[in-house]
Amino acid sequence: MSDKMVHQSGKRKEAIARTTIKPGTGLIRVNSILLDQLNSKFVAEKIRQPMIIASDFVDFNKIDISSKVQGGGVMGQADAVASSIARGLVEYTGNDGLLEAYVKYDRTLIAGDHRQTEVHKPSQSSKGPRHKRQKSYR
Repeated sequence: MSDKMVHQSGKRKEAIARTTIKPGTGLIRVNSILLDQLNSKFVAEKIRQPMIIASDFVDFNKIDISSKVQGGGVMGQADAVASSIARGLVEYTGNDGLLEAYVKYDRTLIAGDHRQTEVHKPSQSSKGPRHKRQKSYR
């Protein structure tokens, strides 16, 4: 591994996360809060997933990971942070084996989620893209 700094971003729904990976002492922060001090343990585990997969490829006592995330909901933000960390670790290590491990586990960690909201069609109410006006025959 080199002593370089890597910036990477990840998205999920409306959430956008920006992650910086640099040489350090093993600190992992999300919005300036240590990962172990996050309110939800489930969210912390979701964010920890890419690091568990990469434990064979990376020594986490020698790098610092700092993420800033905004927009969306709690789980969307957690997925965005996990995605940005996974992308950053692949770029930081330059290891194709790590990339293959991520793709084998969950492709959306690297590639992102391609789903988009459906466009609302014309001449229909604002309730949704396929909502039709209700008919009454009596």
